[in-house]
Amino acid sequence: MINKQRNLLVDAGFRQTTRLFAFFVFILLAGILVSLIYGSRDSIAQGGLAFLWTDDWDPVRQHFGALVPILGTVISAFLALLIAVPVSFGIAMFLTELSPVWLRRPLGTAIEMLAAIPSIIYGMWGLFVFVPLFQTYVQPYVVDLFADIPVLNHMFAGPPMGIGLFTAGLILSIMVIPFITAVMRDVFEQVPPMLKESAYGLGSTTWEVVWTVMLPYTKHGVIGGIMLGLGRALGETMAVTFVIGNAFNRPTSIFSPSNSIASALANEFNEAGGLQKSALLELGLILFLITTVVLALSKFMLLQLSRKEGTTR
Repeated sequence: MINKQRNLLVDAGFRQTTRLFAFFVFILLAGILVSLIYGSRDSIAQGGLAFLWTDDWDPVRQHFGALVPILGTVISAFLALLIAVPVSFGIAMFLTELSPVWLRRPLGTAIEMLAAIPSIIYGMWGLFVFVPLFQTYVQPYVVDLFADIPVLNHMFAGPPMGIGLFTAGLILSIMVIPFITAVMRDVFEQVPPMLKESAYGLGSTTWEVVWTVMLPYTKHGVIGGIMLGLGRALGETMAVTFVIGNAFNRPTSIFSPSNSIASALANEFNEAGGLQKSALLELGLILFLITTVVLALSKFMLLQLSRKEGTTR
């Protein structure tokens, strides 16, 4: 009887402890949100919602706006995903379906090693190696190539400085490829072999098996991996700081030097005070809200996909 009561008490204590750990996540998020709102109260009171679409950032005149860092963050993260998702998908498909057995482990290990490289190393490599090569050999050619094509001549324009949004997006794509690839490879390996063998038995090609069998079966994990990469791209600091240009100028092309929220915080927070510090904290609050909205949209997308399962088109 005593042992039974003791076991019940231990079980109840274990339940309450794990519940506390679970709710600690919500407490931590609420604490971060409240501290950001409190720290940015002066900037919110002065600028209001106009802070979001104001592109002026002048600490001398105490005029601050978040438009340039927001655009830089969103555009560089979008470029990173635009490059990283197809490459990650190809690597994951090769590792699970096409690669020889002897090559899978060393290639998988090499990809995982990319995730272990510190972000500052990516930034230094981008600034001292990639930027000069891109400035001299690639960017002038691309600008001349699209010079006579409407729309594209504005998208790919500007002096060949090497640094800018495209360079930041490219470095970010290299950084997020290991994360997206690892998730895609793991979820592809969870597809039951019977499903793939049945599709191959019906005469499907490898691409058809991947597109019609593996992707529908693993879509939740694939989207989760992409969202993981997007979260990393949105919040990356040091690598972006090295190559984005750190200019509070509204970008006119993807080659334009610009700024991101994370790089603005890294560059100015130590020397900031008063209203400038409050504006930087408001930038942090905006980044927090952007990541929250991205997560919410991904969950909504997964929910919509789940509702459509089993329905006919």
